[in-house]
Amino acid sequence: MSYTIHGIQHLGVGVPDHKKAWDWYIKFFGMDIPLFNDEAEAPLMTIYTKGKVISKRAAMVLNIKGGCGMEVVSPTTFKATHSKTSFQLGDLGIFTGLIKTPNIEKAFHFFKSNKANLISELVKSPYGWDTFYVKDLNDLVWQIVPANDFYTNHNHVTGGTSGCSIGVKDMNNSISFYNLLGYDEIIADNSGVFPDWENINGGNNEFRRVLLSQKNPSGGGFSQLAGKSYIELVQDLSKRKPNKIYQDRLWGDIGFVHLGFDVRNMQALGEKLSSEGYGFTCDTKDVLSMGENTKVHCTYCEDPDGTLIEMIEVYKIPIIEKLGLFLNVEKRKPSQPLPSWMLKALKFTRVKI
Repeated sequence: MSYTIHGIQHLGVGVPDHKKAWDWYIKFFGMDIPLFNDEAEAPLMTIYTKGKVISKRAAMVLNIKGGCGMEVVSPTTFKATHSKTSFQLGDLGIFTGLIKTPNIEKAFHFFKSNKANLISELVKSPYGWDTFYVKDLNDLVWQIVPANDFYTNHNHVTGGTSGCSIGVKDMNNSISFYNLLGYDEIIADNSGVFPDWENINGGNNEFRRVLLSQKNPSGGGFSQLAGKSYIELVQDLSKRKPNKIYQDRLWGDIGFVHLGFDVRNMQALGEKLSSEGYGFTCDTKDVLSMGENTKVHCTYCEDPDGTLIEMIEVYKIPIIEKLGLFLNVEKRKPSQPLPSWMLKALKFTRVKI
């Protein structure tokens, strides 16, 4: 039996104060729809938490305008902290999150007028986009990028996430790995010093930047909402030895903790990844039940530089639990999008700040 990777499901973000961080993401990114928001232990992650089972509050949040999700993770058994190392572009791991907007100028003026920590003006990316960069409350770097594939006309100035930028050591190895995950279209491959990065730590070095997407997205329940997503791979071409962003740190410490993918047939996927040398490092082995109405299978693997990749096979999750609306994948074709009325009903679960 073959496996399917529908695409990026979410970007995981480790934060020290769950409410403050989520409130910021609601205000600036419109991420106000929680699919879940619970505190629980994380026994699956002991390999990344020095052998100890930690507890964390985690919320999987969406923007009804469109885009992929975000998982806001805040440990409760320890305080998430920054590394003592000051990381820079080209360091190994997820360095920048991408957020999509239908109107880049309007978004820029919204961020500026609301006194966000802008770290660039409107600049031209090497891919021909107008774009800008901002830091959140915890100094994580986000890039706001233009898009035209929004699901609703919801009035927030941005949609949700649309991918991330990942530092790598060997570009060709990394391209091969992300091809395995379905990101098999090279949109651009540029080398040089890039003006859009001049205000970001390390941005004056010479880099190779490769932008990946999916040639033929396979659909899935949330595919209409998610839209097109990207993975940018970044290799520092200077002689500097890159640092690993989560070296000697705990999963849940401040930063982009993982990139999550929506998959079907986890067993076949695991066999394929293992045959390529990227076997699962964590595996729930079976359906993970998070309450009566949430059933998923979660695994993790690592890219060639140790960046953490989460695979999620959804069996059943609540859409609007109070109304008894659930996504039950076992009773529908995996590639079939959810009905529009069901997705649009998510607006009734929006959280206000």
